[in-house]
Amino acid sequence: MNGKDARYENLFRKAAFQDDEQAFKELFIEFYPALCVFAMRYILSPATCEDIVQDTFYRLWKNRKKIEITSSFRNLLITSVKNHCTDYLRKQSVRKGDAEWQSASAIAGAPDTPETIYTINELEEMLHRALGRLPENVRRVFELSRFEKMTYRQIAEEMSVSPKTVEAYISKALSALRDELGDYLPLLPLIYGMAYI
Repeated sequence: MNGKDARYENLFRKAAFQDDEQAFKELFIEFYPALCVFAMRYILSPATCEDIVQDTFYRLWKNRKKIEITSSFRNLLITSVKNHCTDYLRKQSVRKGDAEWQSASAIAGAPDTPETIYTINELEEMLHRALGRLPENVRRVFELSRFEKMTYRQIAEEMSVSPKTVEAYISKALSALRDELGDYLPLLPLIYGMAYI
């Protein structure tokens, strides 16, 4: 088990055995965005996914004294969210026919993939690594646009390039970040207070 997973399990133990709400809140903040992305692999409605993830955390808090972590806290979260997605689709299928139930069966058979669930800290590290690999001028343009919220025209003036060059650099940066962060790219504005992606 790596250091981060050990930290998450320690936080959960504090929540479970010492009724430490702050520790549980830390876990919620760390995992909530990533779990919403994970749920959207199965359910298309972002609002429904948010409800499912919130409900997962609510149930974990309610049952914290009885929960045993067999592999890792991260695995426990993924399995719980996946099961809630299955339950949701199963209930929908009762109302809408068999198509949704087929999806629920497919989810139940899909392997859990903890390595694709990234916490906010991990996403931050991935972003910095990805930015560090960009050419200096491309990285600078991206940071001015997304972190400093400067317009393309302002950046062009600041860096003595044309607005078209700025646009090309942004496009290059986003392409590199998409390769690195995949489905998590849209979460960056939420996490970093960054301008739109």
